[in-house]
Amino acid sequence: MLKLTALDAEDLAVISAQMQDAVLRVGDIAYTPKQKLFALVANRFAWDELQQRQRRRTGLHFGRVTGVKTLNIRQSEPDVILSLLSIGFVATDAPSGEIVLTFSGGATVRLAVECIEASLKDLGPAWETAHRPSHGDEG
Repeated sequence: MLKLTALDAEDLAVISAQMQDAVLRVGDIAYTPKQKLFALVANRFAWDELQQRQRRRTGLHFGRVTGVKTLNIRQSEPDVILSLLSIGFVATDAPSGEIVLTFSGGATVRLAVECIEASLKDLGPAWETAHRPSHGDEG
C-alpha cells in the first residue's frame, strides 16, 4: 500500500506516475473552497505491483487550492467515468502555480495553488484486474 506526499514538482511526478490510468467517477471529486482542499477517490492501477495486475482504491488530495477550473467535465453527470492520464505543475509566481490533471477524452482539471501540497494514500486492499493498461508502446 502506498502513502506518498508531494511538496515540489519532482514529487508530484512520482504521484502522477502512480496515478496514471486511475479511473474515477466525476462524483468522486470534491472541492471545498473554505478549507482550500481538492480531493478525489479513484481506482488506481498498481504500477508498483507489476507481478500481478491489481487495482487499489486510492485517495488523492491537494491542499492550498485557491480555485478550480474544469474542461469537458460535467458535475451534473456524477456517474461519468474519467481515466487519469497525468498530473503536472505549471509555475506562475513560484511557489504558486497550477496543478493540471489531464484525463482521456480531453477532460482537464486545473487547480490554482499557493504551492504544491499533495498526498496520495491507498485506502484498502488490492483486487485483481484482467487487463494491464496499454499505451501502445509495448512490443
